[in-house]
Amino acid sequence: HDMRHAVAPTENVENNCLAVTELLKICTHCERLSKKDLGVRIPRPLGNGPSRFIPEKEILQVSKVDARTQSIFEDAFAALGRLDNISLVMGFHPQYLESFLRTQHYLLQMDGPLALHYRHYIGIMAAARHQCSYLVNLHVNDFLQVGGDPKWLNGLDEAPHKLQQLGELNKILAHRPWLLTKEHIEGLLKAEEHSWSLAELIHAVVLLTHYHSLASFTFGCGIAPEIHCDGGHTFRPPSLSQYCVCDIANGNGHANHHDDLLGNQVSDICGEVEVLMERMKQLQECRDDEEASQEEMATRFEREKTESMLVVTAEDEECVPSRDISRHFEDPSYGYKDFSRRGEHVPTFRAQDYSWEDHGFSLVNRLYPDVGQMLDEKFQMAYNLTYNTMATHKDVDTSMLRRAIWNYIHCMFGIRYDDYDYGEINQLLDRSFKIYIKTMVCSPEKTTKRMYESFWRQFQHSEKVHVNLLLMEARMQAELLYALRAITRYMT
Repeated sequence: HDMRHAVAPTENVENNCLAVTELLKICTHCERLSKKDLGVRIPRPLGNGPSRFIPEKEILQVSKVDARTQSIFEDAFAALGRLDNISLVMGFHPQYLESFLRTQHYLLQMDGPLALHYRHYIGIMAAARHQCSYLVNLHVNDFLQVGGDPKWLNGLDEAPHKLQQLGELNKILAHRPWLLTKEHIEGLLKAEEHSWSLAELIHAVVLLTHYHSLASFTFGCGIAPEIHCDGGHTFRPPSLSQYCVCDIANGNGHANHHDDLLGNQVSDICGEVEVLMERMKQLQECRDDEEASQEEMATRFEREKTESMLVVTAEDEECVPSRDISRHFEDPSYGYKDFSRRGEHVPTFRAQDYSWEDHGFSLVNRLYPDVGQMLDEKFQMAYNLTYNTMATHKDVDTSMLRRAIWNYIHCMFGIRYDDYDYGEINQLLDRSFKIYIKTMVCSPEKTTKRMYESFWRQFQHSEKVHVNLLLMEARMQAELLYALRAITRYMT
């Protein structure tokens, strides 16, 4: 059947309606015609630029104007032989990027308890929890380059038993870290054969939490695959014939369903930044006025924690099946579900009983020297990073806002700081922002461009990337705290 008949306008229109609809469909999103999927696989480059959410020229502008960023990029390229898109997007924040690259390089390349190919394989396992093809492909290449056995890439059951045992820890940490017990730890350290040493386990835990949270950053910033990676060209899989390429390229396979979720907030975007600044000012004044009672503070935390469980992510969407190596690592029955529906209760983890500063830091440093120090610097860097600006406003103290974001994420994990008034969170984080945070931290693979655009509409992209750094580091620290607490309990 010749395609030309379908589009020749001169011929009998009635006959052609059938032909057009038989072979072509019009995407409602971009109104492009595309061939119906006839099982033909068409490779095509995906997207343009390092991020699907942020204009390429803004990202590339950074290294042109900032000499520090430029030199960090050069060092990274020298060390890895590549400059990946994650680094390019993080380049908005060179101080942080430096700390991030130093830590990641140490975890993957420098002396440590685990063999190099184990490290990359653990990265693949962690990224596959969230079907993060971008990171999976990156580490598949690295894994093979350091001599990893290609058979292992067929799935966890082809890998050594020692790595298989890590599967359960990987799942719990990624989705429900509060369920981790010292029994899980004991199972790994005391296995009959193929047991883990404490040092190896700490290395593995740091890698797992690093890549779970980096998957959040990757999806949260819409990081696009490099063109030379497997993911840089896409094959439209036959099962996706109801989507247009624009969907796949923009990660919008199910963007349209969010219309009702996010509401139409265009009308009230105008004074968004000013309103937020005014609220910060009022909260600061209230802080100085009255102290809430301990009971009241505890109640506010529990209320915020319970509410955070009810924030809707795109959880009910049909998940697009993975088309890469991730599919070999999946246990789809185990994801972060909304606990309200499952009736699951997240217990409260009191930060004064086990904190990173007083407990976690020294445990990591003792068992994997220097890494505790590096992680600490990276956490501090993300938490304290500020340019004292909000959108177009200068000389703003944003510490209250940064703390609200960090503590909200920890609150979703059940972690409570006694001295923090959780009532502030509702004043500072609106619904669309909470939806974005929850999705990015819990089911990052569901993040859409629409969600990214719907929060903080007047802020700059660099500020949204800053938010993503906070989310990533807060998530990593929360997961680490649960893992390290379980290890400490095992040891004592």
